[in-house]
Amino acid sequence: MTWPDTRILDLFGIDLPIVQAPMANSTGVEVAIEVAKAGGLGALPCAVLSPKEIEAGVATFRTHTTAPINCNFFCHQETPDDQERDRAWLLHLAPYFAELHEDPPSLPLPRGHAPFGEDECAVLEALRPEVVSFHFGLPAAPLLARVKAAGCKIISTATSLREAVFLGENGVDAIIAQGAEAGGHRGMFLETEVATQVGTFALVRNIRARLDLPVVAAGGIADGRAVAGAFALGARAVQVGTAYLLCPEAWTHPAHRAALADPDRETAITNVLTGRRPAASSIACASKASSIPASRPFPRGRPAIAPLRAKAEALGKMDFSPLWSGQAAKLPEPMGAAALTKWLAEDARANLPQA
Repeated sequence: MTWPDTRILDLFGIDLPIVQAPMANSTGVEVAIEVAKAGGLGALPCAVLSPKEIEAGVATFRTHTTAPINCNFFCHQETPDDQERDRAWLLHLAPYFAELHEDPPSLPLPRGHAPFGEDECAVLEALRPEVVSFHFGLPAAPLLARVKAAGCKIISTATSLREAVFLGENGVDAIIAQGAEAGGHRGMFLETEVATQVGTFALVRNIRARLDLPVVAAGGIADGRAVAGAFALGARAVQVGTAYLLCPEAWTHPAHRAALADPDRETAITNVLTGRRPAASSIACASKASSIPASRPFPRGRPAIAPLRAKAEALGKMDFSPLWSGQAAKLPEPMGAAALTKWLAEDARANLPQA
C-alpha cells in the first residue's frame, strides 16, 4: 500500500511520513540517525549547540546515512538584561537553595540560549542540510532568505491559524501544526495565552482549510491510529516526540523514563522551569517546582534553576527537572528509534482506509 498523499515525502526526500521532534537536551544525533535509517526525517536539535557542535553532529549523521536531516533552531525574542528582576527571581528561589545547601548563582545571570543568528546561518550555508526547522517563529527576513538560498526546505511551528498564515506568507515549505496535546515548549510566537491553544486535530483542519501548504500534525501522536486520524483530517505527515524519549538512543533520565512509562501519568503546563509554557509530566511540577512563582521570560529562567536541578538530581530527586511529556494516552513499549519509526508507519497503514 502507498501513502494516500506523498507531498511531504517528495518535499523532504523521505520514505515514511514520520518526523522526529527535535527535543533539545533529550535527544541528539543518535536518535536522528536511526529515524533517518528507517525512512523518517531525523532531527538534530541545534538550538542548544554551538556552531562547531552543529558541524560535528551533521558530520556524524553523514557518516551513517545519506538520508535527509532536519536542523532545528529557536527564534525566540531576546529579553533585555534586567538585574533587578533577576535578583527578585533569585530571592524567590533562595529557600530552595538553602534547603539543598547550594549557593545561588551570582549576578549577572547568563542569558541562556541565543536565538538563530549570523553564526548559525553561516553554518547552514556551509553544511546545506536538506531541511531546517524553526521554533518560536522565523528568523529575520535576510537570514531566512540566505537559508533558502542554500537549498534548505523551511518548516516552522504554528500553534494557531494566525501563526500558520504568518508562516505561509513568509515562505515556509511546510507547517508543523502543534496542538495543545504536544509536550515540550509551545511554539507560540504571535499568541501569548496558552488557554487559547486548540487541539492538534482541530488545528490541522483549520490550517488545511485556509492554506495550500503541507501540514505536519504534532501533539498527542504515538500510535498508528493517531497517524491515520491526522491523515484523515488533511495532514501529510506527523511529528512524534514523547514516544522517542523511551528509545535507548535518547538521553532521557531514568526517572523521566519511569514517569513516561507510568500508565496513569498526567501532564501539566508550567512556566517555572525555563520561562516558557511547556507541557511537562506532572511529576516535574509536583513537590518543589509547583509552588515557585513564574520565572523570568525564556530563556532567562533556566540559568537560575540549573544549579537546583543539578544538585537535586545528584541526590536522586527530580524536583526541578523538566520531565517533558505530551498527552498521548498510551506510549508504545520501549524500542529502538528505527524500530519505533517503522512500527508507527506500519500501524498507521493498518489503520488507514484501504485503497
